[in-house]
Amino acid sequence: MLWTRMELPCWCLLLLSCLQSLSAHNDFFTSIGQMTDLLYTEKDLVTSLKDYIRAEENKLERVKRWADKLDSLTATATQDPEGFLGHPVNAFKLMKRLNTEWGDLESLVLSDTTDGFISNLTIQRQYFPTEEDQTGAAKALLRLQDTYKLDANTISTGDLPGVKHKSQMTVEDCYELGKIAYSDADYYHTELWMAQALKQLDEGEGSTIDQVTVLDYLSYAIYQQGEIERALAYTLRLLKLDPEHQRAKGNVKYFEFQLEKQRKAAEETALTQEESGKRVTSEKNKKKKQNKSVSLIPERKKYEMLCRGEGLKMTPRRQSRLFCRYHDNNRHPRFVLAPVKQQDEWDRPYIVRYLDIISDAEIEKVKQLAKPRLRRATISNPVTGVLETAHYRISKRRATVHDPQTGKLTTAQYRVSKSAWLTGYEDPVIERINERIEGITGLEVDTAEELQVANYGVGGQYEPHFDFGRKDEPDAFKELGTGNRIATWLFYMSDVTAGGATVFPDVGAAVWPKKGTAVFWYNLFASGEGDYSTRHAACPVLVGNKWVSNKWIHERGQEWRRPCGLNETE
Repeated sequence: MLWTRMELPCWCLLLLSCLQSLSAHNDFFTSIGQMTDLLYTEKDLVTSLKDYIRAEENKLERVKRWADKLDSLTATATQDPEGFLGHPVNAFKLMKRLNTEWGDLESLVLSDTTDGFISNLTIQRQYFPTEEDQTGAAKALLRLQDTYKLDANTISTGDLPGVKHKSQMTVEDCYELGKIAYSDADYYHTELWMAQALKQLDEGEGSTIDQVTVLDYLSYAIYQQGEIERALAYTLRLLKLDPEHQRAKGNVKYFEFQLEKQRKAAEETALTQEESGKRVTSEKNKKKKQNKSVSLIPERKKYEMLCRGEGLKMTPRRQSRLFCRYHDNNRHPRFVLAPVKQQDEWDRPYIVRYLDIISDAEIEKVKQLAKPRLRRATISNPVTGVLETAHYRISKRRATVHDPQTGKLTTAQYRVSKSAWLTGYEDPVIERINERIEGITGLEVDTAEELQVANYGVGGQYEPHFDFGRKDEPDAFKELGTGNRIATWLFYMSDVTAGGATVFPDVGAAVWPKKGTAVFWYNLFASGEGDYSTRHAACPVLVGNKWVSNKWIHERGQEWRRPCGLNETE
């Protein structure tokens, strides 16, 4: 019997009321009969007291087990924090622990404040992840599941490529993911994760979540996807476990009615076809397949394929034209004696990578400066040109953002990362990096945007987008007064164990992160026209931690450094 903090005061009130009641009848000693009643009352009180003691002991044992488990976990995690959190399941479970489980522990021990734990925990809780954080981490797992075609069991068992800290998901974890998907009416993922929770229960894993609850969600999710026969099968299984489940009883009748209705409709259709001599079934099936293929977004499919390394392969002839070389930018004084290593990554658009271009010490300094300022990353508002926070949600395997014009959620670019902006005057390292970019590219960086540092979170990504402002965005970057973004310079400041590539869906290019390197491409042709083949995306980070920094170089100041071309696509 476990006493909660609400039940304990009730028990105390009961005890006090009993004692007050007894004291009101202070003539009990005058009657043995009444005194014997007191013995039974005391016996009941002792029984209640022992129950309370057992509950307290049980509470302390539960707290001890929790402390021992967390002691072992945090000892391992703090040895390699970024590596540990690079596993998306570890990150999700951290959000879940701090947002939910520590709160449960607080409720458990709230009655004992002698060691100051509760006051300390209460103060610290204001800095804990919120419900939004926990939900966000859960949805990141769903996003990774879709992009990298991972089944629920692979994620649950922690069998992800290159993981250092393998972590398994409990029934409760799987159930939580299923519920989050369910709350978004994402019945596809609801089915996947409720089925995984059921699988682990069937295999004998202990849990506070029972099979009846899981089957209830699972059958409904399957029904919502139009598979009534399977939904009926799971509902019947539920009723075997709980024959009095009222909703399940009603669902069985409804599913059977719908199946019978479908059967009769199919018979009537077949009879009509036989009588008319028409065979339209195959035509309908063909149309369904065509409609299904039409509903797929080609760019999305290409994007996910490139993220998985399944993209278009460059022909040997094109590949033979890609080279690596030492680059001194026409004998620039800075690079005459120490030219940089340059290698071609792609030909159209021309993407180059510079190797060993930023040192580990510089990377650490940049991260040190950026960490205190990291905020939700921004995207350019296509209407106003102002950089603003990207508001997003994930539902039904599709990403959406708020359309700045209509306010409606639309399928579009969105960014899941935090970023900070660093100026050259605040630290010599940033100034040195800016000078290096200018020396290598030959472009003026005084009119460029500040160095943006980004760290991608759980399943962090940036969906397909252009860096430059298009013709239908006349006010893009207007507030900067430096023209359009002529080029992009992107530093990779960490290796990524799995995922995290920079991909160009329109041309099939995929550039993989490599610490200490940088990639560079022009967003505009020499004529000033936008190069639409530079549309690119940052793939979700599957395992690992991705740090990048980028410099967006603008048109103003490049008039003599990159003269305007006469041909539109020159």
